[in-house]
This record gives sequence, structure tokens and C-alpha cells, in this order.
Amino acid sequence: MFATQAISMVGTHLTSVAASLQIYHLTGSSVQVGLMSLVLGLSLLVGLVTGGLLADRVDRRKVMLVTRAVTAVVIAGLAVNAALPDPQVWFVFVAAVLAGFTAGLGGPALMAATPALVAPGQLAAAGALTTLTAQLGGMVGPSLAGVIAAGPGVAWCFAIDAAIYVVGLALLAPLPKLAPEGNAEAQHPLKAMGEGLRFLRGNQVVAGLLLIDVCAVVFAMPYALFPELGTEHFGGGPSTVGLLYTAPAVGSFFGALTSGWTGRVHHTGRALIGAVAVWGVAMTCFGLSPNLWFALAFLALAGLGDTASEILRRALLQHYTPDRLQGRVGSLWLAQATAGPSVGNVEAGLVARALGSSSGAVVVGGLVCLAGVGAVALAMPGLRKATLSRPPDGDGGGDDRAAPAETSPAAD
Repeated sequence: MFATQAISMVGTHLTSVAASLQIYHLTGSSVQVGLMSLVLGLSLLVGLVTGGLLADRVDRRKVMLVTRAVTAVVIAGLAVNAALPDPQVWFVFVAAVLAGFTAGLGGPALMAATPALVAPGQLAAAGALTTLTAQLGGMVGPSLAGVIAAGPGVAWCFAIDAAIYVVGLALLAPLPKLAPEGNAEAQHPLKAMGEGLRFLRGNQVVAGLLLIDVCAVVFAMPYALFPELGTEHFGGGPSTVGLLYTAPAVGSFFGALTSGWTGRVHHTGRALIGAVAVWGVAMTCFGLSPNLWFALAFLALAGLGDTASEILRRALLQHYTPDRLQGRVGSLWLAQATAGPSVGNVEAGLVARALGSSSGAVVVGGLVCLAGVGAVALAMPGLRKATLSRPPDGDGGGDDRAAPAETSPAAD
């Protein structure tokens, strides 16, 4: 699974960049590029909700294999289309819908498989490895896509990604059967989703994890303001804007490399609250920064806090969610991770327009984030007491909890 995720992150960026370049080349319109991203995002969200139900009904290994096989065919179709003398724009949009939906279908199963293969005490370490591969893919993939597109062409980007999916199938095939616990297959889909929502409402830890993430990504996500900040506030050009986007990724990568402590800390919930608070403080200080270098340092610190938060949130979510609900709860977490930053960027733009100051909007967002983190921490003592060092019984603040199994298929 780790090897599959590592190579898939590079492939995903190859296809994403190549599709954007191809759409712009064929239409000459940035609006069309944005529309493709919107279509992809919406189909991904629909796939995630459906995939959460599917992952709690059938063998998760089978879901991963089938969805990856379908996606490989779709990406191969993009390669063929791009190699034609007259590539069709409509096909790229159709492929975006299919690829987004199938990726969403398989995402919850992939996430739910981790706690079945990894001992509870190693969930944070597994999350750190996942985050590290994502950061590496984010740094290597786009640059590699640009080089390949400028050389052999975008068709090769798609072809390489399709080949990566096939390699991933070979890597995942030897996994043991990962059938979910419980009897979700006997439930009506709406009733099954309602069960997941009731669990979320009744478990302080899992609900707190989602709420505290909202504080960060909705109220303190200023990436949409970087072009204005780089040119107007810091008096630079495109290179300055590029540095603003790069700094959080550098901090995130360093945070992933030094994340061994996340698996050893006893008070996991308190550490998570602290990590999200670091994000809020860093963003507030970024908005107050008098020069570019201070700003870049605080953005890197924000990236470090964000990585620690993501690792701890993922581990706690998997630790405190019963196996029979892993797919549905995981799909909600993935859907929030997909839609939250987009909502946060829109919110940042609206606040900046209302205040007449992009830096002021960043400061306000950071302070609201800190206030929200404090409110969640006070209102949900179960989150403060959450830990990975013992079974979740008695810590979730709700009635629907189940301790992870003492053994896993991998251990067997």
C-alpha cells in the first residue's frame, strides 16, 4: 500500500498538470481549465460519499483493485486522445468525470484498509509515511509533468500515469482479504449513511477532529490571496508569489521528515490541538509580517503545524472509528479535506474584499482559527483526552465505540 501510494502521488500530478495544459492549449481559455477542475472536484465528492458506503459493504481489497483498474483504462484513454492529430476537448471532460468518480470510490477503501494492516500503536507512523509521500509527490510530480509535456508531450504524461496504475494493481493484488465487520450490506444506503452520521454526532473525538480541521482550513486558508500579497503587499512579481506557495510545502516536508514524535506522544489529542494552534498563530504572524523573509518563515512554520495535525488527525480517526464504519467516516474526512480548502480560499477572498486588505484578512482568519480551536478544545473534553496508547473505550464521549482488533491480517 505504501509503495502504491508513493508512486500514485507522482502519477496523479502528471495527469493533473497534463490535463490542464492540454485544455488550455486546445481552448486558450483559463475558464475552461477552471471548469475542468470544478467538474473533477464535484465528481470526486460524489465518488467519496458513494465509496464510503461501498467500503463498509464489500471487500475493501476488491474495491481498491477494481477502481484502480477502471482508472487505468480512463487514463490510457486520455493518452490515446492526446496522441491523436486532433484531440477532443469533450473527451478530456468526460475522462475527468470518470477518473474523479472512480478515485472517490476507491479512496475510502484505501483509507479504511490501513487500520486493518497496521497495529494501533503504529497508526501515526503510517500516517506520517502517507503524508511524506504526498509531499514528495507534490514537489516532484508537477515539475516532472512540465518537463515531459515540454519534451515528448502530454500524451506521455497520461501514458506514464496509466502504467503507474497498472504497477499499483500488481502491488495491491497480494493483500489479504479486507472484508469489513458488521452487516452494512443489509442496510439501505441512506440508513447506512445515517448510522455513520449518528456515530459522528455521538463521538467527541471523531466529531472534534472534523470540527478542529474546519477551524484551520475554512477560517485560515489564505492561498487565494498569495498573488495579491506577493505583488502588492511585498512588492514582488511572479517569483515572489511562487515563493509564498512553496514555503508551506517546504515546512510540511520537514514536518513529515521529523514526525517520529507523533507516534510516541501520550497525550495525542492535546498534541493535535497544539498543532492546529501552531497553524493559526503562524498564519496570524504571516499576515503581520513586515517583510518577505519573515513571511516565508511563518508560512513554513504553518506547513509544519499542518503536517503534524494531518498525521495526528488521521491516526486518531482510524483509532477511534469501529471497523464497520471506517469507510463511511473516512469518506466524510476525505470529502472535507477535498472541499474545505476551496471554501476557505473563497472565504479569504471575501474577507479581503470586505476589509480592503489582504494582509488584514489573513490576520483575522488566523485569530478566528485560534478562537475556534479554543472553543472546540473546551467543548469537547473527549478530544483533549484522546490517545493512541490505549483502546478508545471510555474516551470517545459517545456510546458507539469499538476497540481496534489486537491483531491484523498483516500480523497473521
